[in-house]
Amino acid sequence: MGAAIGQSLPVAVGVLVSPLPIVAVVLMLVSGRARANATAFVVVWFVAVGALVLAVALLTGAAAPDDAGPPTWVGVVKLVLGVLLLLLALRKWQGRPREGAEPATPRWMAAIDAFTPARAAGLALLLGAVNPKNLLLAVSGGAAIGSAAPGDTTAAVVAALVFALVASLGVAAPVVVYLTTGPRAESLLAGLRTWMVRNDAVIMTVLLLVLGAKMIGDGLTAL
Repeated sequence: MGAAIGQSLPVAVGVLVSPLPIVAVVLMLVSGRARANATAFVVVWFVAVGALVLAVALLTGAAAPDDAGPPTWVGVVKLVLGVLLLLLALRKWQGRPREGAEPATPRWMAAIDAFTPARAAGLALLLGAVNPKNLLLAVSGGAAIGSAAPGDTTAAVVAALVFALVASLGVAAPVVVYLTTGPRAESLLAGLRTWMVRNDAVIMTVLLLVLGAKMIGDGLTAL
């Protein structure tokens, strides 16, 4: 169990610091239905990420139900995931705003002020389990758990829960700030939003490079 958690934890941190979901929560917290929308987002985010990671972990672990360890194809999958993460890092870096230019704001952010809790939950599902970057990270985390604890359903469930918990800290942090800082919350959250939007490309490029290199290393070790 410890190995499964340890192998997947760095990937969970990559999901944790993903800027766009955090910015989405910040925008919800300065909208008309702040608490309801942000709560719906965080809860569905946790469930979506945990379910996806657990499903991949169980599928990967079922390939080697005994003590023989994961088969060769698991190593190949990790290599492929690692290469995809590196390619995603390159794309992220190439798409960064040039010096002095303001980063483009996704159009869906402008609509958040009119969100209902149901739409906030739908956005959490899209960003947590459907968005290509987070989908790739969640699959990588699930593969790491499944290969570290093959055939161990209990370990997979616990590791997936820990993964989802860590991955949710980023979107939960603005809610904590909102609830604990009172009148200062709006200015603090606005500053956080601006910083994360401006540094999105750098943050994600570095993380994707590190995680991609880790997955490639794990894949080569498994072969």
